[in-house]
Amino acid sequence: MRLADRVVDIGTETAFEAAARARALEATGRKIIHLEIGEPDFDTPENVREAAKRALDAGWTHYGPFMGLPQLREAIAADSTARRGFPVDPATVVVTPGAKPIMFFALLALAQPGDEVIYPDPGFPIYESMTRFVGATPVPLPLREENDFRLDVDELRRLVTSRTRLIIFNSPANPTGGVLTRADLEGVADVAREHDIPVLADEIYMRILYDGAEHHSIASFPGMAERTIILDGFSKTYAMTGWRLGYGILPEALVPAFGRLVINSVSCVASFEQVAAVEALTGPQDAVEAMVAEFRVRRDLLVAGLNAIPGVTCRMPHGAFYAFPNVGGTGLNGPRMADRLLHEGGVSVLSGSAFGHAGAQHLRVSYANSRENLRLAVHRFGEVVAGLGVEV
Repeated sequence: MRLADRVVDIGTETAFEAAARARALEATGRKIIHLEIGEPDFDTPENVREAAKRALDAGWTHYGPFMGLPQLREAIAADSTARRGFPVDPATVVVTPGAKPIMFFALLALAQPGDEVIYPDPGFPIYESMTRFVGATPVPLPLREENDFRLDVDELRRLVTSRTRLIIFNSPANPTGGVLTRADLEGVADVAREHDIPVLADEIYMRILYDGAEHHSIASFPGMAERTIILDGFSKTYAMTGWRLGYGILPEALVPAFGRLVINSVSCVASFEQVAAVEALTGPQDAVEAMVAEFRVRRDLLVAGLNAIPGVTCRMPHGAFYAFPNVGGTGLNGPRMADRLLHEGGVSVLSGSAFGHAGAQHLRVSYANSRENLRLAVHRFGEVVAGLGVEV
């Protein structure tokens, strides 16, 4: 069977492939510590689960409006208005099965062959693969370790051409845990306004922040609400990864296009899940706060352990739940170290190269796992490096 060219070369999300390899080893009896998947290891809060059960019993099992249930769109708008600092109209909110459709729909709506899309490197790999899928040219914007994995606005400005149709950024960031400052975002906004370029602001980790770091939404800056597509969802903040529930906040001009794309692709999101999502946003937030507090403890444990390993250096992440250690001092690059850790140490992590060329000397390590497992993983990591003969 002949496949279309756009499918043959499409990329993938390496975390799922790495997890599959690790589980294959587990099937042979090996004990593997999973630090590859970006998924909270906490259960969905009980009040949210109970709301879903009640919704099922109440008959919320039929098709819903293609843009989302009105009560959920209103709850998202109210929550975003309070947290993001600009007025959000429920009419500009679209609910999707997971947050990935927001980036896919943005690219389908805005980019075509001959256009360019600027995206972060290292960054979520789907940015690049979906850009290529729609026929546009991906243009990587390096996030440098010496800049705490924040973008350089001057470098961004140099990458903009007459063909640039979209700028993508992610803060807090996957895979680095980097957080853009207000000044960073003001610089991006200046570029977007000057060249009239839309931006896709991936804010899926916006509530997972540490050490007083603050989230600033670029859409709150003058002239940016009409240029900004905000991507968010319930997977990370509320430990609802398996629910597949995301949303976008759109410029008014893009609402009709997104609506048509929803109708042509997914129709709508499960109604009972949307009822539960209203409870997630409007109910108690103590489970979210407790989860973030535990992630902070794990982060500190992991980063200290990584920095104690000869040849490994790791900057302190300020958000999300990933560390991005540089392993170049061990004599191995990211792919080779990830392979050694899995097969010799029983620790499954991702090579930083899965997130772009700029991550070639790094690993992405998720600390969405128990303290006990993180300590054991660091110990095994140290043993693998010791076997390489790396000197202190």
